[in-house]
Amino acid sequence: MNNLAPIRIVTALSLVFLTFLAGISGTFAQNNNPGPKFGIKGGLNLSQLYVDQPNVEDENMKAGIHFGVFGKIPVNSFVAVQPEVLYTNMGSKVSYGGSDFESVFGIESGEIRFNLNYIQVPIALAVNLGPLNVHAGPYLSYLLSANVNNWKSSETSPTEVRELNTDDFNRIDYGLVVGVGFDIKNVNVGARYNYGLRQVGNDGLAGNLTDNSKNGVGQIYLGFGF
Repeated sequence: MNNLAPIRIVTALSLVFLTFLAGISGTFAQNNNPGPKFGIKGGLNLSQLYVDQPNVEDENMKAGIHFGVFGKIPVNSFVAVQPEVLYTNMGSKVSYGGSDFESVFGIESGEIRFNLNYIQVPIALAVNLGPLNVHAGPYLSYLLSANVNNWKSSETSPTEVRELNTDDFNRIDYGLVVGVGFDIKNVNVGARYNYGLRQVGNDGLAGNLTDNSKNGVGQIYLGFGF
């Protein structure tokens, strides 16, 4: 998980930035908070589990979607609480084998796709600077379903890894979100990173296969408020 070290730094700096702005917000008369807003949002997920196994050749981001509802509740002129309830796809694509493994060990090359579907509840603290907002906070997720498919290079359709199912993954996930967004009238657009703090797989086969990885998800979203 060393690849996510910069995200930890960004998260920490963002929280410091939010605290600083919240402390000085009372000195400004201008109302930069767009006010209470509720609406729907959705967008693209790019997720990765960072699996570290000796026969893994490459780890690729898995594309998915997220959608749900959001709210924005003002605390003062600059700060708002931003709760959301989202359905979100996470996981990863992991390539394995290759010519060397196939010739020496008889391992056919292929790709394993982890498909994890959650209900996620992030609660962010947002600082509004005109149309720009910077937000960060915790999230809690519940795993609705999971499946793992094996795409072998010699086959045109995947084979489900039947030894792995939802029960092999931790039902509860939690972590941090940090992002930026723009509020343009009733439209909200932005980008966010989700940094998981809990291992995805449990202590069984899923934990060994994912090498105790955690969720890491980048998101681009579009929302409409009412």
